[in-house]
Amino acid sequence: MSRSRISGPSSQAHVGRSRNQVGVSLHRFIGIDLSGGKNDRTSLAVLDYYSKEKKLFLTHIYEHIEQVGDLSADQSLFEIIREHQDHLEYLCIDAPLKFPKCIRCLLVCPGYERCKEKEITWMWKQHRAKKKKHPRVKLFTPYTQRAAEIYINTETPEGLHPMETLGANIAPLTARAHFLLRRFPKIKAIEVYPKLSVLRIGQGMKVVKSHLQHYKHQVGGDESRQVILQDLIKHDVAFIYQQDYQKLIDNPHSFDAFISAVTGFLKFKGQCEKPPKDFPIADGWIDFPVMNPDLF
Repeated sequence: MSRSRISGPSSQAHVGRSRNQVGVSLHRFIGIDLSGGKNDRTSLAVLDYYSKEKKLFLTHIYEHIEQVGDLSADQSLFEIIREHQDHLEYLCIDAPLKFPKCIRCLLVCPGYERCKEKEITWMWKQHRAKKKKHPRVKLFTPYTQRAAEIYINTETPEGLHPMETLGANIAPLTARAHFLLRRFPKIKAIEVYPKLSVLRIGQGMKVVKSHLQHYKHQVGGDESRQVILQDLIKHDVAFIYQQDYQKLIDNPHSFDAFISAVTGFLKFKGQCEKPPKDFPIADGWIDFPVMNPDLF
């Protein structure tokens, strides 16, 4: 099927010629919106960046990655990643890539009230600071939560609430992400949070805040995704073909896979926030754009 353009070169062949001409100037980013292994909601997006031309292409969107006969959804996902792993800079996954400290810890446990491990003392510091403003705030649970989730909630102005790494809704995705990455030990994987990425990217383009907040809503979410995409195109951020553009509007999972890949591109360009000096990086980090990122 031919792919009509939203914004981009004169033909798909142009992309192929660019790839041959630039060689090592090709940098690839794969974004995954991960769902459970027994459903068909996982989506994957592939972004190719040609650094000499400063052009970013959405080259592939894979939707409804599911079991086919005796081939598991996991194996299907492995094979798609393997097909596109050449020139890959980051595999960007919207699921936890590190287990909480108390699950990883091998020490004799004194209880986290008396624990002196860096991750736990950092969490206590954040909790006590928050308790001064909100006396009824509940205590953290370092066997289900990580410092990265607490940081996004307490230290970013958006004040979002990422789901806990081993909370009821996310624990199966955490397990699946770890299972996935065992097959690719040499790939650089980063954890992303599309909801925060959308807010940061959209604010930088001055998109109406309601669209940024409601882009995943069942009612009106497709309109919000279209507005965000139109602004990305207007700012000449990426070349998107009509077929893929419609997928991003129709499917919020595909949209999040695309945003995850864009976050990887921004990290490559030095446009993602770095952990503060006192942050316990052994607990993992979630990459998200700086305020008003410079997309090119």
